[in-house]
Amino acid sequence: MTNTPDLPERAPTPDHPSAEPSASVLDDATYDRVLEPRGEARLPLGDGTWHQLARAYVRVQLISQAAVFVLVLAAVIVAQAVTGVMWQWIPAGIVLLVTAIGMIITPRQARSFGYQLRRDDLVFRRGILWQRVVAVPYGRMQLVDITHGPLDRGFGIAQLKLVTAAASSGVTIPGLTQRAAEQLRDTLIDVAETRRTGL
Repeated sequence: MTNTPDLPERAPTPDHPSAEPSASVLDDATYDRVLEPRGEARLPLGDGTWHQLARAYVRVQLISQAAVFVLVLAAVIVAQAVTGVMWQWIPAGIVLLVTAIGMIITPRQARSFGYQLRRDDLVFRRGILWQRVVAVPYGRMQLVDITHGPLDRGFGIAQLKLVTAAASSGVTIPGLTQRAAEQLRDTLIDVAETRRTGL
């Protein structure tokens, strides 16, 4: 059963076609389902439409982690060649091991991210081993921020940050396509203004 959010409508304009984001934009180039832990004690997904991160997010993360891996490996090899000692392999080995594990689990971890637009709030979930589910009421949003680095821009993705009065309830959604981030930002700003003014 799909629970479509009852978001307020506004007159279409060339820049803002509608208050409710198009599902095709939010789901363009993304994964098809949110991965869950296999255990019975997992947090339930519930009803509604879950949107996911862009597939390019995984490529960006893997490139970043691979760059760290190569730089650390090159640095320790150069250090050994210059100094002739082996002790630097201990901290470097720990960093390389953690980075390698991160590269292995990144694809599965990215598929555990999901967000859902409901009538009164946005729900964000992440995590397989350590799960986190946050509901951000539209009326409590104070700032919606889009950021992206050079590598993100190269792959056409961005992260969207929702800031509320309570810092602990803020949410950062990484790995959205640029179009999805912009459309979601506009929608959330419109809905937040409506909720605050009571219209």
